[in-house]
Amino acid sequence: MNYKETIEANKEWIDAVWEKIDKKMSEITPTALDKIPYTTGKNGKFDNCVEGECPYDIAWWCNGFWPGYMWLLYVGTKRAIYKEAAVNAEKLLDGAFREYDKLHHDVGFMWHISAGVNYRLTGDKDARLRALYAGDFLASRYNPNGGYIRSWNNDSDTDGYQKLIVDSMMNITMLYWMAEEKQDIRYKQMAVNHADTIIRTHIRPDGTAHHIVEVDPKTGEPVKALGGQGYELGSTWTRGQAWAIYGFALSYIHTGDEKYLNVAKRVANAFIACAAVNNWIVPLDFRQPDEPKYYDSTAAACAACGMIEIAKHVSEYDQKNYIGAAIKLLKSLDKKAVDYSTDKDNLLDYGSEAYYPGRGEDGINTAIIYGDYYYTEAIYKLKGFGPLFW
Repeated sequence: MNYKETIEANKEWIDAVWEKIDKKMSEITPTALDKIPYTTGKNGKFDNCVEGECPYDIAWWCNGFWPGYMWLLYVGTKRAIYKEAAVNAEKLLDGAFREYDKLHHDVGFMWHISAGVNYRLTGDKDARLRALYAGDFLASRYNPNGGYIRSWNNDSDTDGYQKLIVDSMMNITMLYWMAEEKQDIRYKQMAVNHADTIIRTHIRPDGTAHHIVEVDPKTGEPVKALGGQGYELGSTWTRGQAWAIYGFALSYIHTGDEKYLNVAKRVANAFIACAAVNNWIVPLDFRQPDEPKYYDSTAAACAACGMIEIAKHVSEYDQKNYIGAAIKLLKSLDKKAVDYSTDKDNLLDYGSEAYYPGRGEDGINTAIIYGDYYYTEAIYKLKGFGPLFW
């Protein structure tokens, strides 16, 4: 079946999932109007990165996902409570601008789907300014010698080399927006050069992706790959793979360059092959040992979002591969990882931050806000809502 036929065949399920998400969150959201959540505590209630209740602070890279999540629900339902929560969180996030030294490339995650979406939906001028400040901060990290956006700051770099992470492919979408908003092609050129560097440094011949690669800042040439948040050096951290799928699909959408679509397809094909043999239950790393079993629902949800976009831009024959895989991933999450009750504030369980042997169970198989965001965004896409947030 092609894209439209697959959506139609699954329409009843898609509609039911959207209604369950809305029913849950219309009750949960009023209790979180003064929060920017990251995860849930033992009581099942959202923590709050604004007041230091979560393991991190206001400058935490995930703090744009809550307002982004609320904007998704607002677009799809027009419930005022979601817009109120999104706008409140955006204002609370202003505190991160006062933590300059803690900010890095993830300002895209923080402000592109919060303030950026607010501006694109409502024309709010204050939201536009927030997005422009963040976009210019991101552009300031561009290294013209190496042709890349620097990922982290000095405290994470070693031996004069700088680390590039594949997650960055999601953040450069803010630069594509900046190019259009400011009518300045330099921002797009930065994003394109960065995407080309990531292809060269991170994407392996088999379509799997390194998470972190150290590069020489004088040339942009790779020095060595690091294990990153995966199981070990050379393994396949599933959320990194998902960032690459979605990120390269977005670079194709913003540039029209088939090169990025082809890379997105290669990376997605590798993910699909590994997920299929795992019965569409996505582990934390595709090459992790059988025991202990660590999962990452966030990787499955993000990958599904990317595959949905790929399916919109390939031949009718190829559409079934990508939209079919996205539906299988989402149905597996629906069956095994999603809690639609109001007993807990989060939607998805079994999200994982990283695979660090010996670190204990902290951050493993738990609730993480971007899992809820991407699962909801995937259903939002299947419902046919717009616009594209990235």
